[in-house]
Amino acid sequence: MGQPLEWGRRYLMVRPDHFRIDYVINPYMSTQDQPDPALALKQWESLRQAIVDAGGSVEVLDQRPDSPDMVYAMNLGLAAADGRAMLSHMRFEPRRKESLSAAEWFTGHGFALDRTGGDGIGPHFESGDAFVFGDSLVVGYGPRTEAEALKHLATEWNVRVRGLRIAHEGMYHLDLPFCPVDSTHAMIYPPAFDAASQAELAGIVPDPIVLTDEEAFAFTANSLVVGETIIMPACSDRLHDVFTGLGLRVVVLDLTEFHKGGGSARCLTNPLDFPLAPVTTQGGELILPL
Repeated sequence: MGQPLEWGRRYLMVRPDHFRIDYVINPYMSTQDQPDPALALKQWESLRQAIVDAGGSVEVLDQRPDSPDMVYAMNLGLAAADGRAMLSHMRFEPRRKESLSAAEWFTGHGFALDRTGGDGIGPHFESGDAFVFGDSLVVGYGPRTEAEALKHLATEWNVRVRGLRIAHEGMYHLDLPFCPVDSTHAMIYPPAFDAASQAELAGIVPDPIVLTDEEAFAFTANSLVVGETIIMPACSDRLHDVFTGLGLRVVVLDLTEFHKGGGSARCLTNPLDFPLAPVTTQGGELILPL
């Protein structure tokens, strides 16, 4: 059995004061299916409270009126426990204004800020594609994050980066088909990745919890572990037995208003305490699927 995750106790969230669907950048979005503002706020608050009840802490960043997707805070930037943050460089222009507020927040809270490209020029990187797992920073690339950004992460932060190429349009960020559960277990949805990356998963996750199609498209992997609690937008009876068998308390929340924008529990929360261990190789190490 794996050890509890070293991270996931401190989060940044963005209250959905201006959450709406103004454009379509993923298969779940439709401008004809708008979220209910009051219900979205109620669901968001239930998630914030669940994190606190599980022993975590939450800091809140005001949402920009011109950034309706900013509520999906996971994509504001990659934050490390040692006080570094890699600001996201969003692929789609409508989301890029979020970075202005994110940069101000990170620097105002003591984070040293890095970017994959100066003044928005450079490879796209979206932090919903990155997780610390095992001895590495696991990063998805393809739909949103570009492969060149992985090299930048490895070099600038002197860490081991393991890339997984996402090949399914419905799983456009890594936080949809991949969810660390403890030091050896992770939920994975192999069809989200190309063949080479599926083979790489075997070397990354010692104890995979493989999701069915139905589980994956219920946003099941878009969950988060806080201490001994796993907070989920959906959980089948099968998975409930798996997680309780691992000693976790399962909390299932209704977050369906946020599914309209293509995200759920993990997308709404940005962990601020990823432990990033340096590697001995100067300039880091990048491992891509062959």
